[in-house]
Amino acid sequence: MNEQSNQPARRDFLKQASAAAMVTGFPAIIKAQTVTNAIKVGLIGAGGRGSGAARQALTADDYAELTAVAEVDQAPIDRLMNNLKRVEKLAPRVKVEKEREYLGLEAYQKVIGSGVDVVLLATPPGFRPLHLAACIEAGKHVFCEKPVGTDAPGVRSVLETTEKAREKNLTLVSGFCWRYNNMIQETFQKMEEGAIGKLVAYYATYYTSPVKPMPPANTRPDGMSDVQ
Repeated sequence: MNEQSNQPARRDFLKQASAAAMVTGFPAIIKAQTVTNAIKVGLIGAGGRGSGAARQALTADDYAELTAVAEVDQAPIDRLMNNLKRVEKLAPRVKVEKEREYLGLEAYQKVIGSGVDVVLLATPPGFRPLHLAACIEAGKHVFCEKPVGTDAPGVRSVLETTEKAREKNLTLVSGFCWRYNNMIQETFQKMEEGAIGKLVAYYATYYTSPVKPMPPANTRPDGMSDVQ
């Protein structure tokens, strides 16, 4: 068999590998040792979580390139571009042309249609079911940040979309950070095996920074709506 036949196209290699995630639960694109073409990554939501997801995707795989971004405002995109391009190792693979900095509530559709292979979903979670369904319908591999929905209809929609992803053999990774942690998994395994006796209750506390409130209307850019 010649070398060329051993090199799957970038759009197929994820179908032949297991989904990977860093112990923090953030996106890790599988390293494609035999892939010659870049893995094109699209980001939907360039806020704090989206910026982190983009950086982690580029760090996790030397073949990954960020090629498209969707936001409702230009400022988060500008911050993202500036921060990523300051990192010497990542800068060459930040390839978002100006025409692929998409703005507006429908911008997610443009990222999906821009030729990317993997989509990172990091908008506020109320949009997640709609965005995830569109990605899977278009045949894209997805990192879907938690939570996946904010109400019962949204969660049911995600469950249906998950089945469609499985049928299409698409990689879908969620951001349940501690569930990917080997130490946490091993601890629960020992507890289930009775290492400390019968388990009656379990309590956990996650310390983090407070969620920023919606900014007052008088601080928003002109024309920005409550939904935006």
